[in-house]
Amino acid sequence: MARKSSTERPSTKRRLAEYLASRQPARITGAVWIEARDRLAPVSDSYLRDLLQATQIPFDQPWAGIRQHTFEELESSLREMLEVYLAAQTAGDRERARVARRQVIAAKDRAKFAARNPRTSPEKRAAKEEMAQWMLVWLENPAVFPAWVEARKRLQAPVF
Repeated sequence: MARKSSTERPSTKRRLAEYLASRQPARITGAVWIEARDRLAPVSDSYLRDLLQATQIPFDQPWAGIRQHTFEELESSLREMLEVYLAAQTAGDRERARVARRQVIAAKDRAKFAARNPRTSPEKRAAKEEMAQWMLVWLENPAVFPAWVEARKRLQAPVF
């Protein structure tokens, strides 16, 4: 087993654990997110989100991102993000609204990528294509999404 050199930097996961132990946040808020991202740089937002979600610390939107393991998770995430997005717009918080939209765009891109993966089963491919469609509707007109998704669930064959 190779030993770490004394100059080797601890892993991102370990540095996050040390940060959380020192800070002990009750929730992952925007301030905690930004501070953690800055302290752990360079770290991708998706990897940081995965690490933080594994801690089971409650996570505020838009920092929690879009969950899309199931249609129920996706719908819940998009509805949460809608609340954040509309509140940000009402408050004139353009940055928070932009972050919310960016989260949905990134999730849509992940769903499309999964749907194009040749190793993805036909059932999962269909589900990811449908999920991407849900996110496209949200992006085109977020306020319409709740009514659209209710109608879609009534009309669509049970992919979800």
